[in-house]
Amino acid sequence: MTPLLPLTVRGASVRRRGKRLIGPVDLDLGGEGITVVMGPNGAGKTTLLRMLHGLARLSEGKVTWNRPLAEAQTRQAFVFQTPVVLRRSVRDNIAFPLILRGEPRARARARAENWVARVGLGEMAQRPAGVLSGGEKQKLALARALIFAPDILFLDEPTANLDGRSMREIETILRDTMAEGTRILMATHNIGQARRLASEVIFLYRGLVHERKTAEDFFAAPQTAEATAFIKGDIVE
Repeated sequence: MTPLLPLTVRGASVRRRGKRLIGPVDLDLGGEGITVVMGPNGAGKTTLLRMLHGLARLSEGKVTWNRPLAEAQTRQAFVFQTPVVLRRSVRDNIAFPLILRGEPRARARARAENWVARVGLGEMAQRPAGVLSGGEKQKLALARALIFAPDILFLDEPTANLDGRSMREIETILRDTMAEGTRILMATHNIGQARRLASEVIFLYRGLVHERKTAEDFFAAPQTAEATAFIKGDIVE
């Protein structure tokens, strides 16, 4: 199968009601690792992810995959900060994307059972998804996104408001996912999490890519006053 990446972004911007939310952005994204998107509130982290994934309509510029757009849309997944769960069992929530793609229901459910166990929800497979805790719902959302082995996974603050145990379990899932070849692009406000997971960091400020460096270099020697202040925990406006 021809690789989906690299992803090429040129002059891409998103505007709403005359206000620029992000851009112009020029970006090239290769096929390995975990890229963490950081920046102060309002910097454009969520909009950048939605723009790359195709959920936010471009106002200017281009976002180009290595494959035709219709194919690219079937080879990527997005997990939101607040998980969306369907009114059905945990297992059937996870099986749903496969059934939508035409996989026989019995086979889709069998594959979902494997993922239920893999994300630590084995005893909850038959429970209604709506009764799960926040961390459990996020695990469900990850399993539902990963069950079809996407080439790239977008994550918007996937552990916001979760306790330490749930955060640690989800980070383990993400490391395993990266090791199996899925490219990850994740927004987080959690500097400790970025240090633990990131291969590289994109630092956004006022809708622009302010810095992009390997995680090691970014945290050791940020090049701008805004990034330096952000890492120190100062208020950045």
